[in-house]
Amino acid sequence: MPDSAGRQRGTLLAFDFGEKRIGVAVGEWPLGQAHALTTLRSEVNSERFAAIAALIDEWHPVSLVVGLPVALDGTAHAMTARCTRFANQLRGRFGLTVEYAEERLSSVEAEERLRAGGHNAKTARQHLDALAAQIILQCFLDRETSPAPKGRAPLQL
Repeated sequence: MPDSAGRQRGTLLAFDFGEKRIGVAVGEWPLGQAHALTTLRSEVNSERFAAIAALIDEWHPVSLVVGLPVALDGTAHAMTARCTRFANQLRGRFGLTVEYAEERLSSVEAEERLRAGGHNAKTARQHLDALAAQIILQCFLDRETSPAPKGRAPLQL
């Protein structure tokens, strides 16, 4: 069922894409809350997409969100193109809407939160990517559910 902004209500899965690991978070439109879910640890695309397929089968998301890394000045860099390719693969394989959420410094924020929570470097590493995905998704939900300030354009490629 669509909400007043025309979005389909339901579950969202978000991804913090990396070449070695992909953090995954889950959230709900009606609740506006994101939660860290898991980290996929594989560099083999077939294994990554099989794990993502299993998550999609389990959670039945209405859409997906991919963190889009950009430089501090807002310009694209090498990982921006890789994340865009990953998003296009998700869209093509699963037939779901894929949206982007800018992810400047999400991993830095995740690391700071984990340290503040008492994690050492070794235990923090286990949770870092999933927490970064949660931060990305929470920022996306917050942006999409709050009135847009004047002059702010939606993130598009």
